[in-house]
Amino acid sequence: MSGSTMQAAELFSAQYFQDPYPSFAWLRENSPVHEFTFPVGDVRMWCVTRYEDVRAVLADPRFSPESATWGNEAFRQAGLVTGAGSVLEAAVTVVDPPAHTRLRRLAMQAFTPRRITRWRETVVRRVDETLRACAAREQFDVMGDFAGPVSAAVMGEILGLTIERHQDLVDALEQAFPSDAALMDRVPEGFARICAYAEELVRAKRGRPAADLTSALVTAEEEGDRLSEDELTAMVAAMIMAGSDTVRAFVGNAVLALLDHPAQRQLLVSRPDLTPCAVEELLRFDGALSTALFRIATTDVELHGTPIPAGSPVIAALLSANRDPAQFSDPDRLDLTRSPNRHLGLGHGLHNCLGAALARVEAEVALPALFRRFPDLTLALPREEVRYIENWAMRRIVRLPVHRGGAR
Repeated sequence: MSGSTMQAAELFSAQYFQDPYPSFAWLRENSPVHEFTFPVGDVRMWCVTRYEDVRAVLADPRFSPESATWGNEAFRQAGLVTGAGSVLEAAVTVVDPPAHTRLRRLAMQAFTPRRITRWRETVVRRVDETLRACAAREQFDVMGDFAGPVSAAVMGEILGLTIERHQDLVDALEQAFPSDAALMDRVPEGFARICAYAEELVRAKRGRPAADLTSALVTAEEEGDRLSEDELTAMVAAMIMAGSDTVRAFVGNAVLALLDHPAQRQLLVSRPDLTPCAVEELLRFDGALSTALFRIATTDVELHGTPIPAGSPVIAALLSANRDPAQFSDPDRLDLTRSPNRHLGLGHGLHNCLGAALARVEAEVALPALFRRFPDLTLALPREEVRYIENWAMRRIVRLPVHRGGAR
């Protein structure tokens, strides 16, 4: 960020990653369509931070997630194309209509109300198992001992993954979305590892289908149309990415927010009817997705008098949009009764988060269960020592050790 009056941290600096909200507040007020240089590859791009602008960019077909098609030479040369060189270049999360329309329609054949009901039963069982393990310790890490195991076990059961491979996949995700420019050469390997495991899973389910989502995607059909092998691999890989680390990050952020706000935590426990509303507020207050995936201007565009050339990458700052006082009253306050709450915590438009339904189900079950089981839960380190990973798209706590207190 430039300007002698700039007081907030630079975008994607070490200070920004630990607390991005002052930077976003400054940008909304002073530079809502902000030109800057991305730290990886020194690529010129723009960041939009106001709620209405973020929502508009995510819904406007002039801003495409299909970065391999529309991104300029500097963007592509920097290795910033999502899934470059893999089947993920054609995943439902990053293609435009009509390809997106067809893929989403076929995928939705597998997302039946009955299957989603079974997901909740799976989450309840896995959360209970994990909490029993946590109760055996005086201290445990919310990220490594609760949020991580729950998301891994649930995703394993839903997709048919083996839990033993979860850490491999976490490592691959960190390779695919690095925060350090020096690690960009490992990005293709990260995506390749994710895709290889998805391909292996699809092949196994085609030969021996079961009552899981991967098998349902393999057999999904509409008017004789089915997903190809590459499309299935890309779909399963995208689900792995959307349903594992993203959910872990959100649950961790939500637990910390509730520890920081004891009155709201008590409200969540005492008012079960409030749970869906509470989850939406937690998604708004400090969601897992800092930004949406890159959008590329497909033509020359002007936003609030700022010209954006065709081929330019644009970052839509979801965390900033969700703290915009023009949209939300007293946006820095956690209010589990907030309604209406049209947050963008899981994206917006055609490419909203694939794992949105699963994230909501897991949070609605896991968060009240954690605080019912451990009503005296407290941080086991000073609050100022809580650290976040340095990743441009994901807001996730590194570790969150807690004392369980008395268990119920």
